[in-house]
Amino acid sequence: MNKNLIKYEFDAINLMRSSNLGILSTHSEKFSGYPFGSFTSYASSRSRMIYFYFSDLAQHTVNLNQNPKSCFTIFKVNSNGNLQNSARLTLMGDLKIVEQKKVDDCSAQYQLSLPESKEYSKMHDFNFYQFNINQIRWIGGFGQIAWLNAENWKDINPGWIKNENSIIDHMNEDHLKSIQSTLNAHHNIKDKESKMIRLTIDGYYVKCKEGIFFIQFESLCNTADQYKDQLVFQAKKYKEFEL
Repeated sequence: MNKNLIKYEFDAINLMRSSNLGILSTHSEKFSGYPFGSFTSYASSRSRMIYFYFSDLAQHTVNLNQNPKSCFTIFKVNSNGNLQNSARLTLMGDLKIVEQKKVDDCSAQYQLSLPESKEYSKMHDFNFYQFNINQIRWIGGFGQIAWLNAENWKDINPGWIKNENSIIDHMNEDHLKSIQSTLNAHHNIKDKESKMIRLTIDGYYVKCKEGIFFIQFESLCNTADQYKDQLVFQAKKYKEFEL
């Protein structure tokens, strides 16, 4: 992969992980041949899968049940100049309901990213859907345009998953200063109450007084050793940002 594509994928992952809102386009069931756009929330998985939580009554759910082929666009508006330089990520793929055996874990991960979704769990017509990504289009600004390799965005079970809770507990109990200094370096947030709440292959999420923020690693982490190496690297790199 050339250097530009490496950077584009890194930036695309950061946008996907850092946001939780986008525009979902499904095929209209009522008006054949027309796309139907819905402003909807989402959460990313430990890998690069995207999950939605939909009511059976929603029009996009009606649409996807008759045609699962969909498009999802995530964007970040450039507020400092030309709007055409705003970053946007377009994902194309197929939506399907999450298998029953995976629902509890999916729900737990989703609620960590979107705590307000707990209220919807009290209703009986909501279901989790996973977005199986087939094509990826990235636009990072003028001249920063590419199709990215969708094979890198497939659903996988990282090798550290069995150590996930122990990694989080260890970091929050013994290395919280490192987490907080990294949050300060990445997002300019100083909060001694902040803590790590969930892991992904691309980094981790921190909950603080200002919300939930993603901390990106410089390389993908599929094993516990790789995770340890990245956390140690960040601890050293951002030591000067300690609170």
